[in-house]
Amino acid sequence: MTPTAPLQKAPLSEAQGFLAAYPDVQAIDIILSDLHGIGRGKIIRRHELESLFTSGRGMPASLFAQDVSGHDVDAAIAVMTDGGGDSRCWPVPHTLGYQTATGRGMVLLQMETPEGAPTPFDPRNAMMTQIARAVAMGYTPMGALELEFYLIDKDRDAVGKPQPARAPMTGRRLSGTNCMSVDELDEMAPFFDAVYEGAAALDLPMESLISEYAVGQFELTLRYRELARAADDIVRCKRLLRTTARRFGMEACFMSKPFAQSSGSGMHLHLSMTDASGVNIFADPADGTLSPRMLSAIGGVRDSMAESMLVLAPVLNSWRRFAGKIYSPAANTWGAEDRNVALRIPSGAPKTRHFEHRVAGVDANPYLVAAIVLGAALDGIDAGKGPGAEGPEGAADYPAMPGGWLDAINRFDGSTAMKSILGAPLHQMFAAVKRGEHYSLSMEVTELEWQLYGTII
Repeated sequence: MTPTAPLQKAPLSEAQGFLAAYPDVQAIDIILSDLHGIGRGKIIRRHELESLFTSGRGMPASLFAQDVSGHDVDAAIAVMTDGGGDSRCWPVPHTLGYQTATGRGMVLLQMETPEGAPTPFDPRNAMMTQIARAVAMGYTPMGALELEFYLIDKDRDAVGKPQPARAPMTGRRLSGTNCMSVDELDEMAPFFDAVYEGAAALDLPMESLISEYAVGQFELTLRYRELARAADDIVRCKRLLRTTARRFGMEACFMSKPFAQSSGSGMHLHLSMTDASGVNIFADPADGTLSPRMLSAIGGVRDSMAESMLVLAPVLNSWRRFAGKIYSPAANTWGAEDRNVALRIPSGAPKTRHFEHRVAGVDANPYLVAAIVLGAALDGIDAGKGPGAEGPEGAADYPAMPGGWLDAINRFDGSTAMKSILGAPLHQMFAAVKRGEHYSLSMEVTELEWQLYGTII
């Protein structure tokens, strides 16, 4: 595995510039993303911000050994050797900004060990390690992630189930698929205007907005740029959507499949790399064919795709998304301009060529997704891999994809590729946490079971 890259810490000047620009802000959210991409941290006061940048802030590394509900997983705690003491967290460069919805500041954190090395359990550190590996090969990874999500009413319906939100402009409850409806976007304009205002304050490069393929489902795109900043963008964007939605009587939902009969929500990763001169190494050659290095990258990703599915579909609900085959690829396939394949090469200018990884759900951790896709792509380039056969027929040349969540846990747990890309401690920690979640859910007796079996069997 590539040696862990040292932390890139935000300079004090960022804190000083923020304090000067926002003299009335009295509090700042400091946020560390755990294994699941959930923000853990504190709200500090204005006078504490500069010391955060100069001295860091202590938080327990055991935050990475928690399940999605915040409970410690015993097998994950056992992976740790620090005795449960605090580790130092530092601000991530370019992530300090003002939240218009809350009136507070916000900054992302990254963790290091007591010895001053990046914490091996921090997903962002795993991503940065793969980025450092690319840089050592002479490449700068570039990317963007698309974000699909639902807006739901803060109140449940008459039978206690989630329901679509009401449009702020008209008060109408959203209904109908309305895919790419501009009128529906206009009805939602007060909310999305507030979102774009918040994005501007955070220097978050939010771009296109569309009404997606289900009632109350939307998609936002963010500007293509350096991969680390693109992943940070998604973390900040999800928080912006959540905090703004609450002020409008709505909740932003980032489940992969919140409604059984409706479209699932993905988080597609677009990836390319530039050389030292800033030239895209995935650009089409002069003869109009596809770049051999891009095809090798695709081959590398396909090699470990089955083993990586736990990262791409990390919770039980994730697997419901693959039940609907439309635009939710569940096979190890690639192709040009085909939205039914896992790895798509979009049309566009030959010099901007890239591939789109379409498998991850919106519930996946963007840092882990970036780490395993980039790491596998670099493996493919290193080995000079071929991409395999194009289209549905090519899936048969690779190991079958996991049949469900437990199968994905087992495949990931035994994967040497995932262990190499993420590092042994994070690989072991993630597998232990997900196995613990699976056990907890398997022991829960659901209402549906009572309906089906309670007084019948």
